[in-house]
Amino acid sequence: MGIKRGTSLAAIAIVVTMTATACGGDDKAADTTKPAAAVASQAPAADAYGADPAAAGAPGAKGAGQLAIAADDRLGPVLTDSAGFTLYRFDKDTAKPSKSNCDGDCAKAWPAVAAGDAKAAAGMDASLLGEVVRTDGSKQLTVAGWPVYRFAKDTKAGDTNGQGVGGTWFASAPDGKKAAKPTTAPAGAGQTTGALTVANDPKLGEHIVDGNGMTVYRFKPDTAWPMVSKCEGDCVAKWPVVPPVDKANAKGIVEKNFLVLDRPDGKKQQTVNCWPVYTFTGDKKAGDTNGQGVGGTWYAVAPDGKLITAQ
Repeated sequence: MGIKRGTSLAAIAIVVTMTATACGGDDKAADTTKPAAAVASQAPAADAYGADPAAAGAPGAKGAGQLAIAADDRLGPVLTDSAGFTLYRFDKDTAKPSKSNCDGDCAKAWPAVAAGDAKAAAGMDASLLGEVVRTDGSKQLTVAGWPVYRFAKDTKAGDTNGQGVGGTWFASAPDGKKAAKPTTAPAGAGQTTGALTVANDPKLGEHIVDGNGMTVYRFKPDTAWPMVSKCEGDCVAKWPVVPPVDKANAKGIVEKNFLVLDRPDGKKQQTVNCWPVYTFTGDKKAGDTNGQGVGGTWYAVAPDGKLITAQ
C-alpha cells in the first residue's frame, strides 16, 4: 500500500493543530451482525430500450430496478437503471409540481421509466425517489421531482446518446440535477466540496460513501486524538483523502467532531468523529468495497465513524 514500514512515528505522523475538542473515545467496531438483505440485480434487457414504441409510456413500460451511479468521463456521476442504461430528464417537464410533458411521438423516442420497483443507488438519497401520474394514467419514476426517461437510441449500457438532444434532454445526476462533471480545483481555506451519505451493503451493513457512491475507509494506524493521519506519499496516491464536506451535504453521518484536518502536504482532509477518512483507487464503481480489510488495516466506516471489521 506504499506505506514505509519501520519508519518512526515522528517521521510519518501528520498532525493537525486544532482547538480543544473531545475527539477519540470509544472506537469499538460497528455491529455487523445484522447486514441488510442482498438486492438482486435485474439482467440487462435483450432489446434496446424504446425499440417497441407501443410500450413507451404504457402501464407495461420497464421499471428501473436497482439504480446505480456510473462514472462518466465526460459528464461525471450519472444515474442508471439496473441494466446500466442512462436515465434522462427533460427541461420542458416540471419538478414542483412533478409533471411530464413528453407524450405521443416524444414518448416513443424517450420511453418513460415506470415507477414502482426502483431502489436508490448506493450513495443516493432514497427520499429523492418518487412518482408522477402521466396523462395516460401510468405512473412514472421521478428523481427530486423530475420525471426520468430512457432514450431509444441508447442501445447498450453506458450509452449517453441522449445527452443535450434538442438542448432540452440531459442525463440525470444522482441528485436529480443535470449531470455535470465536478470541478477539480483543490479546496482552499474554508472551501468545501463533495458530499457524504450512508449506503447499505449486504456484508457491511450501513457504511459511509462519498457523493459518487464510492466507499469511504479508515486507516487503523491513524488516531483521533491527537488527530493524526499516518498515510502519506505513495499511500495517499492509493488511498486519496476525502476533501472537506459541508455538514449540510453529510446526510446520516454523525455530526460530532465533524472536522477538517490540515495536512502538511497542503491537502485538507475530512474527518468523521475526528478520524481521517479516505477512498480507495481499487474501487472502480459506486458500491465497490475492494478496500475492505486490505492489509488488515483498512476498513469501511460506520455512520458514527467507527470501523466496520466484517469481511
